[in-house]
Amino acid sequence: MDGQEINYDSLLQRIDTVENPVYKPVISFSYGILNFRGDVQNSLISPVTGNNAFSVGISTFVDRKHYLIANFNYLTGSMSGNAYSQVDISQNLNFRSSLIIAGANVEYRFGNFVDKDALIRPFLSIGAGILHFSAKGDLVDSEGRLYYYWTDGSIRAAPESIPGNPAILYRDFDYETDLRLHEKEEFGLGDYSQTAFVVPVGAGAHFRVSNRTFFSLGVSYNYAISDMLDNVAYEGTSIKGSKGNDGFIYSYLSLHFDLFSDPTARTVELLYADVEFDPLLYDDEDGDFVLDISDHCPGTPYGIEVDSTGCPLDGDMDGVADYLDREPDTRHGAWVDDQGVTVTEDEFLTTEQLRDNAMPRDEVGEYDTIISGQYQLDQNVEIPENFQSLDTDGDGTLSFDELLLIIDLYFDYQLDLDEVRQLNDFFFSQ
Repeated sequence: MDGQEINYDSLLQRIDTVENPVYKPVISFSYGILNFRGDVQNSLISPVTGNNAFSVGISTFVDRKHYLIANFNYLTGSMSGNAYSQVDISQNLNFRSSLIIAGANVEYRFGNFVDKDALIRPFLSIGAGILHFSAKGDLVDSEGRLYYYWTDGSIRAAPESIPGNPAILYRDFDYETDLRLHEKEEFGLGDYSQTAFVVPVGAGAHFRVSNRTFFSLGVSYNYAISDMLDNVAYEGTSIKGSKGNDGFIYSYLSLHFDLFSDPTARTVELLYADVEFDPLLYDDEDGDFVLDISDHCPGTPYGIEVDSTGCPLDGDMDGVADYLDREPDTRHGAWVDDQGVTVTEDEFLTTEQLRDNAMPRDEVGEYDTIISGQYQLDQNVEIPENFQSLDTDGDGTLSFDELLLIIDLYFDYQLDLDEVRQLNDFFFSQ
């Protein structure tokens, strides 16, 4: 029968599942769009049009069941608004504000309903942060001429510049004027604070890429504890805004990387993993899947079927392997030549092979036994009765593969050291 190949890595290592791995913070990078919601805002609010924003964050589990996640993030970007009205030209306002937010939120991923390894996991979040902003306005053109909005929809220079026919101007969208300090009375809010608290409320979904990587699509509404983000308030200025605080919508895509948590599976080194095995123990020079240390017939041609000792099969037991035997069904005890063909005793004794290899004197007695008709094929040493169950393939010998299994029995406390020594002695006496 064919020799059986053993996975020797399984003898040296074992893969175990980690029941309670230690989770470390997850790093995230986000890109998104900001849309302002307040007194001065664009007519179109869309998650794909607005002002760019970027954020980085770290997150970690809050509770032992991993239902809640704390996120700490830093966001930077800008938001803008451009209001236009021909009915009330005093409401033709614009602004752009750079902003920086440092904050934290708590995220719920429905862990008690959705499996932690699900490909898609929805989430809800709520948090708090500190917002710093700086509202600037586009009030003059590239030549420094102040915009005046007319009821016909045009923008013109100051009436006194060309009496009766002021020059038509075009916005350059360069937000150069600090609206807090502008000298016009309608912007008379003064040097107010540009720092405010913000409360973000969000929702979205996480999409798993691998055990350590996922991405998210989400949106959050950020409610500011301030009505000054666009420099227009409900009271305190001649330009009166709507009642209520300002806010903005943040639509984003995030990539998350779990780089530091413990693995969910670990490799356990077995007791004899530190042993440096001699290459001779697991080499198979002739490629017959029987290791050299237990191969009784080294040098077998590649592809020839062998038994568990590595010797080519010999079906008629005439001493000539089947792949060389021209007479595969020779009767038992017949004289054969080196090709397995039956010959007479005289022909056998006069072959060139026998003449070239004179019989040693100490084998003469054995030859006498042969010619007297008492010859029997040489057999391997018989396996002791108490160890015969270890001969798993039933071929009457213990192979090196079976010896390795015996070593496992020792480490499993099914054999004692004396028995292992007896087996070792028997193995090398075969």
